[in-house]
Amino acid sequence: MQVVDPSAVDRRSWEAAVRHLYEDAFSFVATGPRTQEDWWADVLAVMERAVPDPRGWTGLDDTESERTPAAPAFPFRPPFKADPQRRLTPADVGQRLREIDRASAENLLLALTDGGCTLRNLKRFTESFEELRDMARTLLARYGDVFTCHTNVSVGARTDGTLDFGASHWGYTPMAFYGEDAGLVVVSDTEVGLFWTFDDI
Repeated sequence: MQVVDPSAVDRRSWEAAVRHLYEDAFSFVATGPRTQEDWWADVLAVMERAVPDPRGWTGLDDTESERTPAAPAFPFRPPFKADPQRRLTPADVGQRLREIDRASAENLLLALTDGGCTLRNLKRFTESFEELRDMARTLLARYGDVFTCHTNVSVGARTDGTLDFGASHWGYTPMAFYGEDAGLVVVSDTEVGLFWTFDDI
């Protein structure tokens, strides 16, 4: 599988890929430091906007104006069976994510460019699929050569950690207050990155 050399990714190329892919989506893209073995807690810190990007790079936060001191992780919420007013916990985060492989993560980053989590979202771009896939690879290359990918999406999910975007239906485990949400968490030894799209249907 083709990958982008992490040493070739800088602030300019990464931020440009983020803006181009997600500027028309209702999105949350942010990265925080990986500080402990239990990365669920690090992901929660990013959701709560409690930590800055370790490199000072700029993501996207289309929901920033809606968060409150009582709900710093908004729009992310506890599972539906829990009290929606209580604060999120690391377990709330980790229990709704499943690991996927790198190829599935590349496709998922492209499916997240609009609501519905489908590669049909790419029709609005003028670039070829391979050019867009290179942008997704640029986003992942920030996290180095060794990282894991996790998602709440179960579109065509198989037991080998792959997602099949040719499936007729997509599913997901809700993580937000909006009608639909789909996301990717990238975990390296030093950083955790979140890429999320919401659809307020």
